Amino acid sequence: MRKNIKKLAHSPRYTALAKTVEDNLLDIGPAIALVKSTANAKFVESVDMAVRLGIDPRKGDQNVRGLTNLPHGTGKTKTVAVLAKGDLAKEAEAAGADTVGDEDLITKIQNGFRADVILATEEMAPQIGKIGKMLGPKTPNKRNGTVTNNIGTAVKEIKAATRVEYRVDKAGVVHLQVGKVNYTDEQLKENILVAIDALIKAKPSSAKGRYMLSVTLSSTMGPGVKVDPGLATKASGH
Repeated sequence: MRKNIKKLAHSPRYTALAKTVEDNLLDIGPAIALVKSTANAKFVESVDMAVRLGIDPRKGDQNVRGLTNLPHGTGKTKTVAVLAKGDLAKEAEAAGADTVGDEDLITKIQNGFRADVILATEEMAPQIGKIGKMLGPKTPNKRNGTVTNNIGTAVKEIKAATRVEYRVDKAGVVHLQVGKVNYTDEQLKENILVAIDALIKAKPSSAKGRYMLSVTLSSTMGPGVKVDPGLATKASGH
């Protein structure tokens, strides 16, 4: 017998904030201002962007993913583990990696160790198969730049929170953190436009029709604010 599952209602706080957001498309500037005005939690909320793309994520050649560097970072500090040996291991340590190792780190991961981001040098790439099932989407690979011999730069970009990875989900949506509500409007705008530019450049050649279907901004605890995708595309230089 199926049990009735009660849908959780939004909090009174969220409901009140949602009433201040009109259901119309805004330019990026007014959208940022509205997101910041609805962020009244007792902590510094993140600013998140959700972009729905006109692709079929079930097709392998339309799996939009990659890396980009936000000029002002995300404001979120990440732990970084690096699979490396010799001089590249020393380079990773000097760049600020939280954990560095080779076979010993493989064993630690097999035993449950995790980090926000795991990088690997090309020498360690053959060992990645031992931990792929455990790490899932965090598995290092060349396509998203987490297998690289430019290890010092990669570590610094991640620790500085400027380097962000994007990946389309099963619904055709890419979710990205683009800053914090205490950033200036201009800092948030620059981050947003860089992220949108990266997504447009990553458009699969096999994708037909409209590509940027919707763009929504929100704070961690706030309602979504709709951005005009056409204006956002134009502002990003496309």
